[in-house]
Amino acid sequence: MTGEPILPEHLDELTAAMADLTGALETEPAEAEILDAVCAEAVRAIPGADMASITAIREGEPTTAACTDERAVEIDRIQYAAGAGPCLEAAKTGEIVRVPLATAGAAWPEFTTHARRLGVGSYLAAPLRVDERLFGALNLFGYGNHGFEETDSRLLQLYTTVVSFGLRTTRRYHRARQRTVELEAAMRSRAVIEQAKGILMAVHRISADDAMKRLVTESQHTNVKLREIATRFVEDLSSAESP
Repeated sequence: MTGEPILPEHLDELTAAMADLTGALETEPAEAEILDAVCAEAVRAIPGADMASITAIREGEPTTAACTDERAVEIDRIQYAAGAGPCLEAAKTGEIVRVPLATAGAAWPEFTTHARRLGVGSYLAAPLRVDERLFGALNLFGYGNHGFEETDSRLLQLYTTVVSFGLRTTRRYHRARQRTVELEAAMRSRAVIEQAKGILMAVHRISADDAMKRLVTESQHTNVKLREIATRFVEDLSSAESP
C-alpha cells in the first residue's frame, strides 16, 4: 500500500483500543453492547473520526446496529432510503470507501447534502464481515474537511480485521456453549424419563415400551411436556416414600 507511514503514536492508540475491546469481549456482554464498544473504540483509534456507526445487512436490508451519535444514524438512514451511499458501497464491494464530501456529491447527492447539514465533512467506511448473520460496514464520520488520510484507511482496515476475528470467535464460543447447555438439559430430561419408566416397569410389571406409552399418554391428556410429567411422577413417588 502506498501513502504516508503509520506513526507509532497511531499504532499505540490502535493497540490500546483493541486491548480495551478485547477486555470488553471477555466480560461476555450482549451483542448490542459489543457493537457499541466497537464503534467507541474506532473513534478513539482513528485520527479525525468524531462519530461511528455499524451498518448491518440482515435479510438483504440495511440497519444501523450500533452508533456513538444519533446524527450518524440519521446519515445512515438517508443512504438506506436512497439505496446508495458509501456505507452500502463498502458493504457491497468489500472495499474501504474514503470520502471527502467536497467530491462526493456527484455519486451520492442525498448522502452528501444530509451529511453536510449535520456538520460532517469527511467519511470513511470499511467492510465488516463476521459471519452469515453479521456483515455490513463500520462507518466513521469526521467534522473536518480532511477527507481522512490513506493512513486512516490502513488503520481502520487493521482494526476491522481484528474486530471481525474477535466477534467471530466470540460468536462461535457462545454457540458452542449454548449447544452444551441444550445437550445437558436433554441429558437431564432423558435421565428423569428413564427413571420414571423404570419405576412404572417395576410397579406395574410392564415392558419399557408400555411404560413409555403411559408417560406419553399422560403428557398428551394433560398437555404437559413429557419431561415435566416424568419429573412430577418421580417427585411424587419420592415424597410418598419419605417418612
